[in-house]
Amino acid sequence: MLSDRPELRAALRVLRRAIPVPLRMSAADALANRLLELPFAPGIGHVAGYWAMDGEIPLHSWQLRLPKGVSYCLPVLHDQVLRFAPWRAGEPLVTNRFGIPEPDVDPVMALPAESMSMVVMPLVGFDASCNRLGMGGGWYDRSFAARRASSAPPWLVGVGFEVQRMDRIQTQEWDVRADAICTEVETMLADSA
Repeated sequence: MLSDRPELRAALRVLRRAIPVPLRMSAADALANRLLELPFAPGIGHVAGYWAMDGEIPLHSWQLRLPKGVSYCLPVLHDQVLRFAPWRAGEPLVTNRFGIPEPDVDPVMALPAESMSMVVMPLVGFDASCNRLGMGGGWYDRSFAARRASSAPPWLVGVGFEVQRMDRIQTQEWDVRADAICTEVETMLADSA
């Protein structure tokens, strides 16, 4: 196994991008079922997803099936952390400095991380202990740094394809562990790991 994080990320991204579109779409449907069945899936409040890019597992099926009392949000870059803005399909988006679409709102007006009930985070790799390997920018780790000392909401859920599973992720002191990891075939809960 590769131990260098940039090389590992690159290898896992190649695997993720190689998944054929029909499998990607059926995986998105299976993932939606798993997210809706989580023991802490909210019936009201704000949840955050992401705009799938670079082969990430899509969230459209989950977004469309959320309970009526749940508002779907997308991340918005603000200084060095994420804020979250409610968004529905068809509403305007702008491209941030990383080329990722985000709602066309003033980041100051977006919701702070702690106002989310649940946040679904993309990943490059994961392990059965709910450790997540992200893209390396630290946006989610900085935004949810308070979770290293507390288990207070929001619930954090890493999502990806089963092909992204690793035996073990070497964590860093700044890494924030997910409460659950969901793939198209399995749900792993941190409290049972």
